[in-house]
Amino acid sequence: MTYRLGLTGSIGMGKSTTAQMFRDLGVPVWDADAAVHRLYQGAAVAPVGALCPEAVQDGRIDRAALKDWIARDPSALAKLEAVVHPLVAADRAAFIAQADGPLVVLDIPLLFETGANVDGVLVVTAPPDVQRARVLARPGMDAAQLERILARQMPDAEKRARADFVIETLDMDSTRAAVQDLVVKLGGTANA
Repeated sequence: MTYRLGLTGSIGMGKSTTAQMFRDLGVPVWDADAAVHRLYQGAAVAPVGALCPEAVQDGRIDRAALKDWIARDPSALAKLEAVVHPLVAADRAAFIAQADGPLVVLDIPLLFETGANVDGVLVVTAPPDVQRARVLARPGMDAAQLERILARQMPDAEKRARADFVIETLDMDSTRAAVQDLVVKLGGTANA
């Protein structure tokens, strides 16, 4: 049976970099954000369009139009999630069913907030000052936007307390070594 490792962490904690390290070791990685992006160009277009017709442009979902709808309609997010979450779950299940090997990683930014059927959870973390510096270095990001994002996410300390595994992502070498160790521990092979 394939071990399903959920990978999560707050914004700026190194989740995408860590996911790539798993890929580099040959571990299949499913990315929730990428799945939503695919669905917004395919299976989600009709049902989301039925909820918010102005969100469909050129046969795909326009995220800016969705943001506008969510901003003006307090019930919009719940309606959107009711449509999109089952599609995301089906995409994840199809990925797991096709997985060939002892380990898969499920990269889910809001794993604890939305839930997913996993065998264990890895939380990536970094000190608040490192997180802040990483996020504020992103194009178009400012302190107010960071605070809004953090207010919607479960606090890092709570994520770490609920995790089965924690990797601190201070530098690439130690993070890569911790990922390799975890892959071996979970029965995968760490051949880079």
